[in-house]
Amino acid sequence: MAAPNSISRRTLLGALALPAFADSPGFRLGVATFSLKNFPRARAIEMLQLCKVKAVSVKEAHAKIKDDPSEWGKARKEFAAAGLQIVSVGKIDFAIDTDEEVERNFQYAQALGAAGIVMAPKPAILPRIERFVKQYNIKAFIHCHGPEDKVFPTPDSVLKAVKGMDARMGLCLDSGHTMRAGVDLIAAIKQAGPRLLDFHIKDLRDLKDRSTSCQVGDGAIPVPAIFRTLKQINYRGEVNLEYEVLADHPLPGMLASLAYMRGALAGINV
Repeated sequence: MAAPNSISRRTLLGALALPAFADSPGFRLGVATFSLKNFPRARAIEMLQLCKVKAVSVKEAHAKIKDDPSEWGKARKEFAAAGLQIVSVGKIDFAIDTDEEVERNFQYAQALGAAGIVMAPKPAILPRIERFVKQYNIKAFIHCHGPEDKVFPTPDSVLKAVKGMDARMGLCLDSGHTMRAGVDLIAAIKQAGPRLLDFHIKDLRDLKDRSTSCQVGDGAIPVPAIFRTLKQINYRGEVNLEYEVLADHPLPGMLASLAYMRGALAGINV
């Protein structure tokens, strides 16, 4: 039996056969490195290269906020050397409402070259976050986490919280969590409009059951309709795969998910 961290010949050949960086209608596919949370940074980077994406949203497992800031620059260089652009970081909780704590998160994002921060803040901290958004010119988008989230369960709850704030304060919409909350995903995308600053994509066989997470294209989430709607609202961010299946052996499912999404994009670009 192959070691859990090994890449099979079949998986490698499948990765080599994927089209590189398929064109998209204004947005691009990427990967949230939460998909690779069980792997050290160097190994995760190798796997991301096989996925043939350019954009990555970096989880703290692959660049720690509490590290010395010199380590942040090292992480950025390692991703860049592999042809990977860090487009965002997080999710970051923003649990402590002080300038020192909030600014460190922005310093971290800036050092990694990220244009945005995925966050799960306490509502009371949002005005302080907005101030640093303006200072650093780094976007901050709240990740809605579905029915278990008592603060921001749905896209609408996020939109209400950032209403009237700087345009760089917005929403990270997650396809799986949104559907589990019983929300019309397509309507939510349209409602968010320019406040939609980031998108996490996953699939579910049962739209109410988190445990049925599967390869994108094998479930019930309407991926082609998502892409068409993102095109309609002129979305210009990333659609980052967040793969939560077989955490110790995720690469085959990630490759299959990306292949399906590239096919879906090709279909709407005809």
